[in-house]
Amino acid sequence: MGNKPLKRFNEIESKSGYLKLLTPTQCVMDRLAAYYYWNDRQSLEQAILVAKNHEIDFDEIEMWSDEEGMKGKYDEFKKRCP
Repeated sequence: MGNKPLKRFNEIESKSGYLKLLTPTQCVMDRLAAYYYWNDRQSLEQAILVAKNHEIDFDEIEMWSDEEGMKGKYDEFKKRCP
C-alpha cells in the first residue's frame, strides 16, 4: 500500500492451515491506493463500503494518506464515510 510495508495481519485457520489476511484498515488502504494513484473511482467505492461495514483506524489511514501526498483525496473518502 504505497510505500508502507505490512507488519501485521489477521489470520484464520482452515482445514489446510492458516491463511493470512489484510486487516479491514489495510484493505481500505489498498483500495485507496488504487484510487490515489490510478484515479480508480470503483476502488474508492470499495474502500467506502469496507469502512461502513468494519471498524477501521481512520487516524492510521489519514497519516498514511498524508505521507503519500494524498490529503485531498483522503478528505473526499472521509466525508463519504460514516
